[in-house]
Amino acid sequence: MEEKHSKNLSPEAIARHMLAQDAYSTWLGIEIIESKKGYCKVGMKIRREMLNGMGNAHGGISFSLADTAFAFASNSYGRHAVSIEASINHIEALKEDDYIIAEADMDITKYKLGFHLIKVKRKGEIVALFKGVVYRSSKMWAAD
Repeated sequence: MEEKHSKNLSPEAIARHMLAQDAYSTWLGIEIIESKKGYCKVGMKIRREMLNGMGNAHGGISFSLADTAFAFASNSYGRHAVSIEASINHIEALKEDDYIIAEADMDITKYKLGFHLIKVKRKGEIVALFKGVVYRSSKMWAAD
C-alpha cells in the first residue's frame, strides 16, 4: 500500500490559512505584515466598538493582536502549536484610530515547548509586552 505524502506549508501559508479560519481575528481587522520561521508581524486599527468605558481600547484588543502574532510565529515551524500560557503587560493606553503592530520577534523553541515574546507597538513605541508558551504537537501543517 502506497503512503500519501502531503507537502509541508511555508510559514506564510500557515499564517494565511490560520487567519482565514479565524473569525475573531478577521472581525478585529488583523492583517499579516510579515511571516517567516519563528517570526510574525501583524497589525490592526483600533475601532470605536473596541473601546472600554474610559474611552481607551479594551485590554483584550492588544492581547488578541499579540496572541495572533504568537500563534502564527509558533506554528511557523510546521508543527501544530497550541498556547498553554500567555500574559501581557499594558504600558500605554490606546485610542480609537490608533494603528498597532504586534511583532513576535524572539522565540526559544524546544522539541515540545516554544517560548515567545511579542512587542505591541504604536508608531514604533512599545505599548504592551506579551509573553507566551506553546505546546508543540507532532501533527504537521500540510497542504491537502
